[in-house]
Amino acid sequence: MTKENKKDKKISFHPQLPKTPTGISGLDEITGGGLPKGRPTLICGEAGSGKTLISLEFIVRGATEFNEPGVFMAFEEKAQELAMNVGSLGFDLEKLQKDKKLKVDYIHIDRSEIEETGEYDLDGLFIRLGYAIDSIGAKRVVLDTIENLFGSLTNQGILRAELRRLFQWLKEKGVTAIITGERGDGPALTRQGLEEYVSDCVILLDHRVINQISTRRLRIVKYRGSLHGTNEYPFLIDEDGISVLPVTSLNLEKAVSSERIPSGIPALDKMMGGKGFFKGSSILVSGTAGTGKTSIAASFAHEICNQEKKCLFFAFEESPQQIIRNMHSINIDLQKHLNKGLLQFFASRPTIHGLEQHLVAMHKMIKKFKPDAVVLDPITNLITVGSVSEVKAMLIRLIDFLQDEQITVMFTALTLNNIVTEQTDEGVSSLVDTWLMVRDIEFNGERNRGMYIMKSRGMKHSNQVREFIINDNGIDLVDVYLGPEGILTGSAREAQKLQEQTGQVLRTNAMGMKDREILRKKKVLEAKIAGLQTEFESAEEELNKIYIEEELVKKVTQENREEVLKMRRGDNAATQKGNN
Repeated sequence: MTKENKKDKKISFHPQLPKTPTGISGLDEITGGGLPKGRPTLICGEAGSGKTLISLEFIVRGATEFNEPGVFMAFEEKAQELAMNVGSLGFDLEKLQKDKKLKVDYIHIDRSEIEETGEYDLDGLFIRLGYAIDSIGAKRVVLDTIENLFGSLTNQGILRAELRRLFQWLKEKGVTAIITGERGDGPALTRQGLEEYVSDCVILLDHRVINQISTRRLRIVKYRGSLHGTNEYPFLIDEDGISVLPVTSLNLEKAVSSERIPSGIPALDKMMGGKGFFKGSSILVSGTAGTGKTSIAASFAHEICNQEKKCLFFAFEESPQQIIRNMHSINIDLQKHLNKGLLQFFASRPTIHGLEQHLVAMHKMIKKFKPDAVVLDPITNLITVGSVSEVKAMLIRLIDFLQDEQITVMFTALTLNNIVTEQTDEGVSSLVDTWLMVRDIEFNGERNRGMYIMKSRGMKHSNQVREFIINDNGIDLVDVYLGPEGILTGSAREAQKLQEQTGQVLRTNAMGMKDREILRKKKVLEAKIAGLQTEFESAEEELNKIYIEEELVKKVTQENREEVLKMRRGDNAATQKGNN
């Protein structure tokens, strides 16, 4: 083998660290495949951050989804308490133990009985844990929580030695282990400040409350031998367990589609070349209160469902019953789509969760329902739980996720005034593909609506303002009237139409009178022309008569002359003959 080939082979060789998938939604994505196989992982955090639940789900998912039995050794909660606590999540620990897929062991440690001597060790724990592992052939192990083993020890030498021995023993057993630890004071991640140094992977959980809104977050502090996500990731605890959402977009390499889907408003489709929005695109509908943003969104959802596709409607302002009732007034029946399972509502006040929790919940519902289109109405209500910049960051991540899934999304946003600014649309106007503006037009003592397309990427679209009409038959867009005083809408437009119709009638009548007068004049002129024609023909005939007579006299004269000449030539000839 040449030196160059050896060099190429060396460069192309990238050994991959073996990993054990956790089965926890989102966690395997940010860890690049799971936790380090056959190595210990430390999960630390304050009380109530979710350490026990994540570690227990790791064990249960391994037993049920990956055929890897596990041992859960608890130092704080008894087996019956654990089984009851996670029963609401659908985890049946008793059945798993009967099937030899799970071993839950509780060890009570009385700190008052521990004396700090040079002979303190964990041999008893190793024996008990080793037996539990061997009894079911466990591949996964959880120790919850490690502070109970070393809580009363102050000798750092003994503590460090025993910690290293515990971690090394777990590696020798070849099990993928999770050790949970409580958050320490100051810069240390744990109370002892040692576990994070001897662990191959460290995951930090955080439960913070900002503006009375609680949010749980997860961060991978270190991961030896593997690339991993380094940001904070929100996670949600609900009836299905843990859901971690990878929220950071690494690139803009999104698949795009040229397929078009109608908006539900034919006149609006006509303004976009008669075809509607691009599939997988994002649409923003912004306007002041009462301009019909929700009606536009409901029309879009109605059209999606009419095509036998699914739509997920996130409502942050009205209940589903309110929306269904209100849309009945404009001939949009959303209830039938609910009954068929094509439409699903998720209605909640934004203050029920933090922004990241909302993002996790949306991500989870979209994954579960698999819609073709999503509606968020309105995104401005999210400001109650975050700043404009935070809402924008959340929506950026949501748009990226929906683009990856090729799901069309429509946002509605409340503008606080008639001035178009980044504040009024939560700063996402530069991110969306299509931006529809609905605004008030006040004239002649009336308030009417106007709509125009601010932008629509990748398609030819109208730049005209249309009057936006909501009536019993639904939504329609009509051309605005331009009068002497500007744009005319509503009754002013109808008055202008009536005036134009009246003017048309008057013009028609005037034209009729003029036509009759012209006809009369035409007949008079035609009679005069006929008389002149007759007179001309008489004069022409008289002139022709004189000409004919002159020609006849001329002809007869010529003939007489020729006859006289002929006679003279005859007389001359006779005379000449007599002389001879």
